[in-house]
Amino acid sequence: MKSIHIAILGATGAVGQTMLEMLLERKFPYRKLTLLASCRSAGKEVSVNGQNFVIQEATPQSFKGVDLVLCAAENDVAGFFIPYAVKAGAIVIDNSSAYRLDPSVPLIIPEVNKEAIKHHQGIIANPNCATIIALVALAPLHRYAHITRMIVSTYQAVSGAGIGGMKELNDQMQALADHKPIQTKYFPYQIAYNLIPQIGDFNDKGYSSEEMKMQNEGRKILNAPNLAVNCTCVRVPTMRSHAESITVEFDEPIDVSTAKELLINAPGIKLVDDPINARYPMPLESQNQDLIYVGRIREDISTDKHGLSLWCCGDQIRKGAATNAVQIAETFL
Repeated sequence: MKSIHIAILGATGAVGQTMLEMLLERKFPYRKLTLLASCRSAGKEVSVNGQNFVIQEATPQSFKGVDLVLCAAENDVAGFFIPYAVKAGAIVIDNSSAYRLDPSVPLIIPEVNKEAIKHHQGIIANPNCATIIALVALAPLHRYAHITRMIVSTYQAVSGAGIGGMKELNDQMQALADHKPIQTKYFPYQIAYNLIPQIGDFNDKGYSSEEMKMQNEGRKILNAPNLAVNCTCVRVPTMRSHAESITVEFDEPIDVSTAKELLINAPGIKLVDDPINARYPMPLESQNQDLIYVGRIREDISTDKHGLSLWCCGDQIRKGAATNAVQIAETFL
């Protein structure tokens, strides 16, 4: 394992930087680490834990001798460079959505479906952040009693728009404090003190691209082609941890106590469910770490079917993107 040459494509973005941090934090063994980005960033230095790394310009020739690529680039960049990486003999773990629904590409959450990694043909896809957070929480329940339907509302932090989105929230808060005009670039409207019920473009049925990911990716990851999902995705003025309200229907009975028992022993989950003492998951507490916090587990009283409702939170940059990619690499090796 120590002979591996790793490259991070898109190393200057929030996810790319965190991929680097996770490799070092988790003591991932490697022989060489190459950081790739656009020509604008070439030559810049990145420092993590006292180690300095120089950014190189990504070109089709950048992947010669590389064994593993962690891709944190946007779809168009990923779609252009990944074929060159695979042709050069590298395994690519891709955080973009370019290959997620490709039938030949495994879509992996290690706590949920790591066995599917073996079917890769050079590319392994990292799911959408909201999908990862939801399915880590739901997979232990799905194994006990298959989920047939989900109703989900997401409360997604500005980190989902990258470093620029995080800066925009800070800048708008400062502008409001200074009584200056609000500037918008990464969001269609002011995000400070506001909610925006749109992430991505709408389809002909009125659902955004982000909302459809929960159904399409969920079906593939859970191997549940008939899974029905109704999702509403909302951008909220929190910094980096997404929250989700989820109601699920099962094909068999499952009560609250059983659900809690399954979750408290499940990998990747921290059960925070003590309503009497006002303890439940919150974005502020669940950020800067890799567990999915789950709580507010209760019976769905709106139906006589087998239903539960729950609330979960997880760090969008770490487990929702960078850490999941590094965990895929660990599992693959």
